[in-house]
Amino acid sequence: MAPFLQPLAWLRPPGMLLHALLLLPLLGSVPGVCCFSELFFIKEPQDVTVTRKDSVTLDCQAHGEVPIKVTWLKNGAKVSENKRIQVLSNGSLYITEVEGKKGDHSDEGFYQCLAMNKYGAILSQKAHLTLSTISAFEVQPISTEVQEGGVSRFACKISSNPPAVITWELNRTTLPVAVDRITALPTGVLQIHDVVQGDAGNYRCVATTGAHRRKSTEASLTVVPAKGSKSFHTPTITAGPQNVTTSLHQTVVLECMAVGNPKPIISWSRFDHKSIDVFNTRVLGNGNLMISDVRLQHAGVYVCRATTPGTRNFTVAMATLTVLAPPSFVEWPESLTRPRAGTARFVCQAEGIPSPKMSWLKNGRKIHSNGRIKMYNSKLVINQIIPEDDAIYQCMAENSQGSVLSRARLTVVMSEDRPSAPYNVHAETMSSSAILLAWERPLYNSDKVIAYSVHYMKAEGLNNEEYQVVIGNDTTHYIIDDLEPASNYTFYIVAYMPMGASQMSDHVTQNTLEDVPLRPPEISLTSRSPTDILINWLPIPAKYRRGQVVQYRLSFRLSTENSIQVLELPGTTHEHLLEDLKPDSVYLIRITAATRVGLGESSVWTSHRTPKATSVKAPKSPKLHLEPLNCTTISVRWQQDSEDTATIQGYKLYYKEEGQQENGPIFLDARNLLYALGGLDPRRKYHVRLLAFNNIEDGYQADQTVSTPGCVSVRDRMVPPPPPPHHLYAKANTSSSIFLHWRRPAFTTAQIINYTIRCNPVGLQNASLVLYLQTSETHMLVQGLEPNTKYEFAVRLHVDQLSSPWSPIVYHSTLPEAPAGPPVGVKVTLIEDDTALVSWKPPDGTATVVTRYTILYASRKAWIAGEWQVLHREGAITMALLENLVAGNVYIVKISASNEVGEGPFSNSVELAVLPKETSESNQRPKRLDSANAKAYSSYYHLDQKSMTGIAVGVGIALTCILICVLILIYRSKARKSSGSKTAQNGTQQLSRPSASLASGNEIGKNLEGATENEESLMPMIVPNSFIDAKGGTDLMINSYGPIIKNNSKKKWLFSQYSKKMKVEQPQRFSQAVCFYQPGTTVLISDEDSPSSPGQTASFPRPFGVAADTEHSANSEGSHETGDSGRFSHESNDEIHLSSVISTTPPASDSFSGSDSGGNPTRRKCEDPASAISC
Repeated sequence: MAPFLQPLAWLRPPGMLLHALLLLPLLGSVPGVCCFSELFFIKEPQDVTVTRKDSVTLDCQAHGEVPIKVTWLKNGAKVSENKRIQVLSNGSLYITEVEGKKGDHSDEGFYQCLAMNKYGAILSQKAHLTLSTISAFEVQPISTEVQEGGVSRFACKISSNPPAVITWELNRTTLPVAVDRITALPTGVLQIHDVVQGDAGNYRCVATTGAHRRKSTEASLTVVPAKGSKSFHTPTITAGPQNVTTSLHQTVVLECMAVGNPKPIISWSRFDHKSIDVFNTRVLGNGNLMISDVRLQHAGVYVCRATTPGTRNFTVAMATLTVLAPPSFVEWPESLTRPRAGTARFVCQAEGIPSPKMSWLKNGRKIHSNGRIKMYNSKLVINQIIPEDDAIYQCMAENSQGSVLSRARLTVVMSEDRPSAPYNVHAETMSSSAILLAWERPLYNSDKVIAYSVHYMKAEGLNNEEYQVVIGNDTTHYIIDDLEPASNYTFYIVAYMPMGASQMSDHVTQNTLEDVPLRPPEISLTSRSPTDILINWLPIPAKYRRGQVVQYRLSFRLSTENSIQVLELPGTTHEHLLEDLKPDSVYLIRITAATRVGLGESSVWTSHRTPKATSVKAPKSPKLHLEPLNCTTISVRWQQDSEDTATIQGYKLYYKEEGQQENGPIFLDARNLLYALGGLDPRRKYHVRLLAFNNIEDGYQADQTVSTPGCVSVRDRMVPPPPPPHHLYAKANTSSSIFLHWRRPAFTTAQIINYTIRCNPVGLQNASLVLYLQTSETHMLVQGLEPNTKYEFAVRLHVDQLSSPWSPIVYHSTLPEAPAGPPVGVKVTLIEDDTALVSWKPPDGTATVVTRYTILYASRKAWIAGEWQVLHREGAITMALLENLVAGNVYIVKISASNEVGEGPFSNSVELAVLPKETSESNQRPKRLDSANAKAYSSYYHLDQKSMTGIAVGVGIALTCILICVLILIYRSKARKSSGSKTAQNGTQQLSRPSASLASGNEIGKNLEGATENEESLMPMIVPNSFIDAKGGTDLMINSYGPIIKNNSKKKWLFSQYSKKMKVEQPQRFSQAVCFYQPGTTVLISDEDSPSSPGQTASFPRPFGVAADTEHSANSEGSHETGDSGRFSHESNDEIHLSSVISTTPPASDSFSGSDSGGNPTRRKCEDPASAISC
């Protein structure tokens, strides 16, 4: 069977599978092992204060299976009974006359009672017996002189047990304190406000206890008349609160007394902004705070504030209240039942202020660690349980406020068929690290042995670790080869069988041989003069010495030479002075240690420069001392020579890892004598040098080497590591710093705790760039970080050479930097008469983060007055509209970028000219300016020769087309004039009603010629008794006869249709209609047939404009979309005027389509000649 080796703290009980099988039948065969008659105290002794020669009884009553024997201990020693001291039948201790003599004859001390029955013993809590005493007055009242209306204060202080009650007398008569002006504090202070002449006299305080009474000296109070008028005086606190440390349930008074004119108002608050407990707190007199029944939540810093009424003038004074609490358990040990050779673990946790000290008792006696029994902070671990371990165990927690105990029983289960112990155990040294262990099989039941376990530990020292090796039953010898050289070890053997384990064999001790030293000494180098070097070294730790050092070999040489000088020194020396050296030269020095076996490993060459020969006034080398704080931190301490008269401005510190480049200098203030080098690697040797400097030159340097230890883990040490810090919290302060805060884990230790903070950007590949920081606080501001970068943080703690695991990682990003530059490429383009579009690009720099843009713009007049208009846009938007611009102004525009950190600079101003609106500007191209050429209005577009040629050709073609169109229009205009005259003449002759008023052909021709020359827009006119449906979405027209039926013939343009009408044969039945043209009006002509009335006469309707016709014109609902109301048109007025000619044939439906941004009224042709719609 292959053996294996593990420390007991990590190894489950040997033969774990065997024990699991053994435990069940054993527990079943032994009735009552899980239950025993509980032994506990009904009454325990309490603290008591008595007067000398008085009697006292200390209670102690235990309950459990009888008989119970009670004994008493005083300061840990047994109390002997006599005539004066007796133990009562119920277990209490009675002292008839308490003695107060000094030495052993005094009855003062700490008492405990010990109760014992057949299951074990338990110890009570400690009770402190003290004698009533009183000292002389430490502070006595002092005479004073006060103006009338002022404030007076007397104080006295005395120490006594129990605390004395202090009262005051005026002229040896008890002072009445029922007056509101007079306040007597329990602390021995007398306050008198608004002093009057009747307060003058002699005052003294009287201290009284149950057995003593003391009176102080008298102090006189002189009252002088007040001065005429009092000037304003800011408040001043004449007697502020003092720091107080008290116990639970006591009463505390915080004094606060202030003067000023007018009389100040005194108020109280807590520095942590928590509310003050109003149930247990009240104000005494004119501002003193009294807290009764003090509890833990009352602890804190209290602030007294004196304020002048009605003003903000105030002054404050603060004091800290510390509340001490006796120990109390938060976790209790539980009773256990374990088999022989098993492992038992008891856990016990307690809290208190100050932190309680934990200890363990077995049957009332304190336990000391050995190979089998270990105590780790609040845990008790018993390995390789033996029958003698069957007992009652108590966990005791004690501090200055008292003690408390908790108990648990360990029951050991035995087996009758267990084997006898192995015998004839002997050991033989094999080497410096190996010992051969041999034994013989048990004499009884040896054939049933299934395994052996070999146990060994160091023989010297306390709290040594015990190791165990489990091997098969086929061998009776084993070589242990992981031992330390030159060390004594103790061994024993245990045999196992299915029914249980044997007793331990006899112990045997054997030592290992020496070996060469595993490490060289750590050396320190200093210079006393320019021609010497003092070499100091520390003894090698026993772990690495591996024997007794009998010799040191010292080697040195100049750095510029190869010849080495060697000195051999006795093993008892620890320093040597090298003399007659060269000034201002670098020497290399190394050292080697040797045991009787031989020389060990040499140290690396350590360099040291001797001072210059002229450095007479240079600072001398400091006395340097290096000490590892933990596996990653070195404490550097130094002390300057007291006889050194040179001026020191500061210190320079250099350090390097062995074989690496030197780091530094680190400049330190002259007042600093301590520095912590953090972020180092474990198990590395570092060379540190330190020198003082001033304005003239550098001083003599001191060199020293030191090695960092390995980070202790569970496998390196059986003591469990401390828990990591928790609740790690990160918050970005700036773009280069993040604030970290964490909480200390809850474990009972009063030792100094240091923390290491690990910081690196997320995704970092180079491990050498990881930042390690050291602190003893639970918070740190990490600075020097990159902006807008995500970092990961973790914290671990170090205590007593133990390092906790890293805390959970917290991720946080630094804030981005405020934009360093303005937005670039700012351009402003006028897109409408009063609106401009401004655009830009983000500031240069890929790392720049923009969350908002600010656009400032103003006309030049407003800019001179400093009146800017402000627009804001989100960081993702790079354009904005500038609206409501006023024509004729020049606008100035500039933009800045900002984020949560701050705002960047503004861009260069860009000018935009908004020209006055003119008729010739309607088709002008928008003007656009940018920051590059804000002044060049006329030359914004830079055109080359090819572009100019293309533009010229295009303009020529356009002019040619325009000319052709003009000629065609002129030609058609002449043709329409001639045809219009003929049509008008024919229409006049065919009128059916001679009574109708008709115009002559010459008049009509004149009117048509006038319409041709008129260039103004015409307004529509309509017959009053006709209605056009402009809302229903149809082309329906209604006149006085009803709806007009629409002709569904295809619509054509009127000016192309007119020439065809002259050739088409006219129908026989028609109605004559006349349209009279008037300048400034619009003709409405119906292009559909309509029934006519023979008796209907034409009438001239009244003209109407857009404002007058709100129901049937352009403002009607849906009039801009439906076909019946027409569409806006930009056709020439000539075409509309020509359509006003009288038509003898119902023309085809026709309308003009177009669009007018000006919103002109609807224009339509006359659709019903029969209805005599005239214009």
